[in-house]
Amino acid sequence: MRHLKITIAYDGSNFVGWQVQPNGISIQQRLEEAWTKVTGEKLRITASGRTDAGVHALGQVCSVATQSKLENWSLLRAINAETPYEMAVLKVEDAAEGFHAIRDAVEKTYCYHIQFGRIQDPLRLGRCWFVPGEIDIAPMQAAAGLVMGEFDFASFQGAHSDRKTTVRTVLRFDVEAEQINGFPGIKIYLAANGFLYNMVRNLVGTVVRIGRGRESVEWMTWVLEQKDRNVAGQTAPAHGLFLDHVVYKS
Repeated sequence: MRHLKITIAYDGSNFVGWQVQPNGISIQQRLEEAWTKVTGEKLRITASGRTDAGVHALGQVCSVATQSKLENWSLLRAINAETPYEMAVLKVEDAAEGFHAIRDAVEKTYCYHIQFGRIQDPLRLGRCWFVPGEIDIAPMQAAAGLVMGEFDFASFQGAHSDRKTTVRTVLRFDVEAEQINGFPGIKIYLAANGFLYNMVRNLVGTVVRIGRGRESVEWMTWVLEQKDRNVAGQTAPAHGLFLDHVVYKS
């Protein structure tokens, strides 16, 4: 039995998310189907996190235990030949016995892209959240700094989530200006030791509300203290979110 670490990238626009579901095609389904065609094995491939419908990934990490004797480079080429164009296997690496993409992760980083202004960039449809009007980045940066560290993020947890604790440690919350194709935008990097369901998108929606001048910077602290999802900002659209990379125990 071999244990492998597989890194993949994908455009989530046409999928129902990572996890196999009865209501549509998932990334997990297509990857497992490709694996079966290449190796003859029918098995479950585990990802570091279940990205939602429409969410993209630059460095999703998966774990698999296999009996296949194919070399890693052969697996990479063969699986890429069997998966849709919206997916790409970037790496196939040997991993320690028992490697598990979820349990062994120590840090995840997401990146969220926003474009704002009066005109929407037609070349970034499905890749960023278009917010009409102006956004002030400075108060967003100040608000982001207020939730750095270990806190109870219940106010930013999506509905129907079942977690033993809502305490998480945010390690990075950077709000940066960017300009693509001549259009003003913002990219937000969020890293933590783990995320609650929709936590990234809810945090983004909250700081955007502050950046648009709808709330003060201090409102962020008040929202955090309420431990109530109903008081936070909107859930930012899925299509602006990218799983950037995952860090594992050395």
